[in-house]
Amino acid sequence: MLSEVLLLCFEFFKTGLFAIGGGLATIPFLYDIADRMSWFTRYDVAMFIAISEATPGPVGINMATYAGYKVFGIFGGILSTLSLVAPSIIIILIIAKFLKEFDKNKFVVGALYSLKAVVIALFILALWNVYSVTLVTPTDAGMTFHPIEIISFIVMLFLAIKFKKLNPLIWIGVGAVIGIIFSLGT
Repeated sequence: MLSEVLLLCFEFFKTGLFAIGGGLATIPFLYDIADRMSWFTRYDVAMFIAISEATPGPVGINMATYAGYKVFGIFGGILSTLSLVAPSIIIILIIAKFLKEFDKNKFVVGALYSLKAVVIALFILALWNVYSVTLVTPTDAGMTFHPIEIISFIVMLFLAIKFKKLNPLIWIGVGAVIGIIFSLGT
């Protein structure tokens, strides 16, 4: 039991350390944990995302809390949350101590600039993992594609690119309306 708790802490500490770019960057790590451990499934991760997006607070922390809760109850939720945020707290404390040197160092500025590509790749991977659960269903005969969901995804992607500065609440409403419209046809 203690080794499982320590492993949970390690997995979420590692996630917090390498999920650069915000809460959605934790999604590929959660899918990796689901694939390697028997704590939760890939379907559970999709549910973590849905619940985390619908509840107040940072998405990544909400997902870690829910995943930890699924594994070890309230104790697991608290441990996974603390483990996820611990690397950020440690790094911020170190950076704050040496902020003057980091601010002007060309290597650090270059490294931080190059992390943008990593963050974009993590977001694309997270997007693919989430939509592969909803757009494609594995069957005995192969893969079943869901054309309505694919069309709605393309419409939302187009709208997101075209109107990227809209309030997130508007996107939630637009997504709900598009979902309702497309579901009426089925």
